[in-house]
Amino acid sequence: MEKLFGQLGLNEAIIQGLIKDDINNPTKIQEEVIPKALLKSDIIAESETGSGKTLAYVLPLFEKLDRSTKDTQAIILLPTHELAIQVHREIEKLARNSQMPIRSAAVVGNVSIKRQTETIKKDKPHIVVSSPGRVLKLIQMKVIKAHTVKTIIIDEADRLLDKSNLAEIKAVIKTTLKERQLMLFSATITNKTLEIAKEMVKEDYQLIKVDQKTVINENITHMFFSCTGREKINTLRKLMHILKPQKAIAFINIAYEIENALESLKYHGLRVEAIYGKIGKEERKKALQNFQTGKVNLLIASDLAARGLDIKDVDYIFSIDIPDDAENYLHRAGRTARAGKEGVSISIITDREKPLMENYQKKLKIKIEAKDMEKGKIIDVNDKH
Repeated sequence: MEKLFGQLGLNEAIIQGLIKDDINNPTKIQEEVIPKALLKSDIIAESETGSGKTLAYVLPLFEKLDRSTKDTQAIILLPTHELAIQVHREIEKLARNSQMPIRSAAVVGNVSIKRQTETIKKDKPHIVVSSPGRVLKLIQMKVIKAHTVKTIIIDEADRLLDKSNLAEIKAVIKTTLKERQLMLFSATITNKTLEIAKEMVKEDYQLIKVDQKTVINENITHMFFSCTGREKINTLRKLMHILKPQKAIAFINIAYEIENALESLKYHGLRVEAIYGKIGKEERKKALQNFQTGKVNLLIASDLAARGLDIKDVDYIFSIDIPDDAENYLHRAGRTARAGKEGVSISIITDREKPLMENYQKKLKIKIEAKDMEKGKIIDVNDKH
């Protein structure tokens, strides 16, 4: 029997706010985390992207925050600008839908610290969503008063506990009082990450690992198109014209191939943007904004650049670079058909890559149909004249 949010200890205003966003039942990670978080336990949690991790830590925050004070009571640390903005918007939406006067501010690097200081002094956020370096700077400047912070959340912990971020993370934690609550979340927690995390949390911390068994979303239709390597982008272009998706993501992992694809598709009049390692933060932000708002309907991304992004209403996924691993394929495909909607995962492959389709079908127990195009329509390969 499915659990309800009320059974997890959340108040009616929060529950009504979730219902307004068409969220009626908690996910597995939310079921596991929320009651323990409300007991103020330190938590290390592992759960895959798209499993509802953000709400797993935001919902107990909403329940625990003292809304009568203007103090900053929680810091959420994230590795990238986009993720910080994404989480900040989730908090704003829940506050609006639940009619709870909870204030949030997103503060990240490469943005005027003077403007951020003014925003924090004016808005007095209960929750600060930030990259580690910037929040540490604001604490050192006494713009954020660390002694009022009761909860620190480290999301994407496997990335934030690496050698380039660890010193700043530890410094942020050190500025807060010892009785504060610490929660760490990640899609994958390696032994090394776990060892580092265990040094930070209290001895009676809770380790939560949501069963990573493969869950096949039956609302996804899987198909593949065969062509030569050179024809892959042209095949993508033709499919975009036939299918006319509202939002599609195409996965390519090599920078110069992304750049070539972008140039070619734009030349042919497609509304397309790209996110990958070479572009700057502002370009990336603009690309994502254009995609979210529907200004463009195709986003080309590398697996790394798309990591952690949770974009709603994606109706098509195109794999141009084909993942070797069936789990990676499933993870990509899972970016469509969310919240009960339907979606399509399309692989554009060479003959040499056909064994990968067989491998996916066998391992994931799914049907991936061979398709072709004829006279502006998609047909089964066997129906081709």
